[in-house]
Amino acid sequence: MASTKFEILGQEEFARAGRLHLAHGVVETPVFMPVGTVGAVKTVEAAELRPWGTQILLGNTYHLYLRPGLEILEHFGGLHNFMAWDGPILTDSGGFQVFSLGKMQRLNDHGVTFRSHINGDLVELTPEKSAQIQQVIGSDIAMVLDECLALPNTESELEVAVQRSYRWAQRFLDVPRRIDQKIFGILQGGTSVELRRQSLELTQSLPIDGLAIGGLSVGEPHEDMVRILEDLAPRLPSELPHYLMGVGTPLDLIEAIRCGVDMFDCVLPTRNGRNGGFFTDDGLLNIRNKVHALDKSPVDESCSCPACRRYSRGYLRHLFMTREILGCRLATLHNVHYYHRLMRTAREAIIEGNFASFYGRMKPRFAAGYGKSGSQTEEAVDGHTLMESES
Repeated sequence: MASTKFEILGQEEFARAGRLHLAHGVVETPVFMPVGTVGAVKTVEAAELRPWGTQILLGNTYHLYLRPGLEILEHFGGLHNFMAWDGPILTDSGGFQVFSLGKMQRLNDHGVTFRSHINGDLVELTPEKSAQIQQVIGSDIAMVLDECLALPNTESELEVAVQRSYRWAQRFLDVPRRIDQKIFGILQGGTSVELRRQSLELTQSLPIDGLAIGGLSVGEPHEDMVRILEDLAPRLPSELPHYLMGVGTPLDLIEAIRCGVDMFDCVLPTRNGRNGGFFTDDGLLNIRNKVHALDKSPVDESCSCPACRRYSRGYLRHLFMTREILGCRLATLHNVHYYHRLMRTAREAIIEGNFASFYGRMKPRFAAGYGKSGSQTEEAVDGHTLMESES
């Protein structure tokens, strides 16, 4: 197994507080990674996010390969230089976007051929090509190419995806790697406990630097996600960081931390922010509601972000009702900061040995505020989208 500098500084049952050493810096875990799909977190500069807790960003291999393309990325010396971000970056393999956005033409053991969602060009993505693209991007963490099935699916389809993902991971890892880039394997298997265990056994046999849990942000019930995570918790290799892909709500996050997950990404904070949704401990606040029009109080008295420190709910509502981009920016900063605060509070609780108390206190509030809607369900704030959604 490849050498990964991952320290566990505190642990309470399966919940862990750690430190992950990467080429562009050290990441304190548990950690949330804002989504910068095309090399930008929508409406804000990457540098703006650092004071509010951002340690590592997520970029998207599929989108970056199509635009700006490898020639431009090579010219600028990789994504870090291109977007002027000197912190760590994780890139996904592009597989999820191929299956969800691209018009797939052919899928087999060799790879996947699809039509670009931008111009309809025919594009082929193989494990080897995904590895090479991510090397040009220069991310600190690269994800192997996997097959992620959307719901509904069958047990036999899931089994094929588990085996194919394993073979693709082997080929991905056969590509000569950058010495400054970590590679994470990905578990598949849907909501089948047996297939998840099988995928774990196969994936942890590979020379990987971290372990990701994929396919749990595709619309399955919250209870199914928790059931799978609880079964995996005692089986996950303790020496590796654990990453739950595409998840989720605050309720999802504390459940996953309880089960030993260290890393998260999700579009919910930024996407909901652009639609007038502000995350709080008691649920998503829809700033467009008329009840906020005359409200002089901040969204969250305990929050130090610019939106809460400087502006009233009434003013923030005004920004969204008049479609001012400033509203999107302020809501994005608030939501990203909220997620980082949640991670920091969980980390401190683990180190101090009182995570169980923290979890017991927050779970009822999060369950009441966010329900059990599943990690990818966008909360109902308004039917009108102000900005293009991440993919």
